[in-house]
Amino acid sequence: MANWQWFHRLGSPKWLHGTINRWLPWVLVSALVLLSIGVVWGLAFTPPDYKQGNSFRIIYIHVPTAVVALAGYYAMAIAGAVSIIWRMKVADMALRAIAPVGAAITLLGLFTGAVWGKPTWGAYWVWEDARLTSMLVLFFLYLGIMALHDAFQNRQGGSRAAAIIALVGTVNIPIIYKSVDWWSSLHQSASIKFTEESTIAAEMMYPLMVTIPGVYLLFAAAVMLQMRVQIAHSERHSRWLEKYAINRA
Repeated sequence: MANWQWFHRLGSPKWLHGTINRWLPWVLVSALVLLSIGVVWGLAFTPPDYKQGNSFRIIYIHVPTAVVALAGYYAMAIAGAVSIIWRMKVADMALRAIAPVGAAITLLGLFTGAVWGKPTWGAYWVWEDARLTSMLVLFFLYLGIMALHDAFQNRQGGSRAAAIIALVGTVNIPIIYKSVDWWSSLHQSASIKFTEESTIAAEMMYPLMVTIPGVYLLFAAAVMLQMRVQIAHSERHSRWLEKYAINRA
């Protein structure tokens, strides 16, 4: 039973609120430090690509945001599954907190991809590219889950419907990941590989390995902020939250 205490604590808005307040500054500062190092390293000190010149440097924003957009959706779907199975109120809050952050990260990934596509492909957008289209579907899934969650007068009904759509939408994630291999695509196959030798030059890869965890931490910090909003809205009549607000004042 003791091994599951952490899980039961996650179901307590009061405990989670305190935990977020303690960890948020550290997560946010770590994110900013890593992003500052990675972006400056990649933009100022990495040599130009032999084919794309300096236009490739947007990779240090585009790739991390695309990676985190996919991981964020999985996190949201897991929260939806926990909400359905165990009916944890905090899991529902997490689903609703992740959705707008995931949508913003996905939009940034789409935008930077379009900016990169113009000098590389000669066009900002190509509908025939499976990865572009499936990433756009991911963006609409995030937006749809937000809208569906808030569309019901009965909060429980909206939460359940959003959780179901989040789970169904996970089928799009492997499509995004494997679209380059399954269909003819303008996107190149993955340059960073864990089971075989990576095809990206080491001096270009190292800054990327700094910015990716930086975006993950930035995503986590933004979700934490959203969670505080969700907790404040859900627990606005709780005595512990009123006492916390008085102490802060």
